[in-house]
Amino acid sequence: DRLGDGGVRALLGEGREDESGDRTEGAKLSADQISKILGVTNAALSLSALPDDDTSLDSVRLFKQNARLPIAYSHSMFIEKLSGLFGSNETAKQGIAELDSIGKLAASGGYNDGRIVIDPSCVRGLEYYTGPVFEAELTFEVPNEKGQPVVFGSVGGGGRYDGLVGRFRGEDVPATGFSVGVSRLAAALKATGKLGDDTASGPVVVTVMDRDRLADYQKMVAELREELNKDRKTSEPVVPVEMYLGSSGMKAQLKYADRRNAPAAIIAGSQEFESGKLQIKDLIAGKARAAAIEGHDAWRDERPGQFEINREDLVAEIKKLLEKQRGGADDPYGDDDWI
Repeated sequence: DRLGDGGVRALLGEGREDESGDRTEGAKLSADQISKILGVTNAALSLSALPDDDTSLDSVRLFKQNARLPIAYSHSMFIEKLSGLFGSNETAKQGIAELDSIGKLAASGGYNDGRIVIDPSCVRGLEYYTGPVFEAELTFEVPNEKGQPVVFGSVGGGGRYDGLVGRFRGEDVPATGFSVGVSRLAAALKATGKLGDDTASGPVVVTVMDRDRLADYQKMVAELREELNKDRKTSEPVVPVEMYLGSSGMKAQLKYADRRNAPAAIIAGSQEFESGKLQIKDLIAGKARAAAIEGHDAWRDERPGQFEINREDLVAEIKKLLEKQRGGADDPYGDDDWI
């Protein structure tokens, strides 16, 4: 905003001097490289012919002359244009492939409505990032102390940094981190009346047994988040749902769900996906029944609190289970105090 197009070109090239004579060295890019980068950040991707009201396309916001334009672009067309501009560079090609994967996973999770946006002008000021970077922005308007509408904007950001831990351990460790502007976020929650809103229990956890099926797990999370809270009244707590993001096996994932005070865990591997079946672990009933079972073998054979459902019945069965846990249905195990 301060330097304008010419100043940015200078910094991408040989560098520039300010009014005081202080010189900042540039990135030493060629004129062709500079034009490509500015072409992306100014949204000059030759997609202007797309109609603004075409709701069939994924919403991807691009930047033009420092103003955000919510223009609808197809994710595939966006990736195709990036590949056309930078696809000859092997590092850029890997980055574009990661963005493509992120975009598809976001769509599978139900976030292809503009809430998650691939923004080629988003940068972070630290050099240790080795992959995607991101920012979380609040876009709704709230009145300030003078009654004027304001937008909070960015409340957090971060990215992938596989090499950072290696500086201290001697080996690269895959890692993603972020920071949150706590004061700004708290002010936003207070302004919207959500500060202090709490949930009665932990999240329903979707475990991950087959990392090649991440999109399928994302779909389950999206369905549950949407349907479990669709008819929720303002005074009722949100039913949170999350997908396990680590690389541990089932035992560790279920322990994680227990630590999160989860009411239920959903278990599906390659066999379950092929058969159209899912395993539901009622973690509350499981704890109650496990205490009464003697010996590990008996516990393993009975699998307390675990039952099988059809994939298409996932939302209905989880709703039914949560209702039972709230005491709204009979004890399926025959014990009045099973909760």
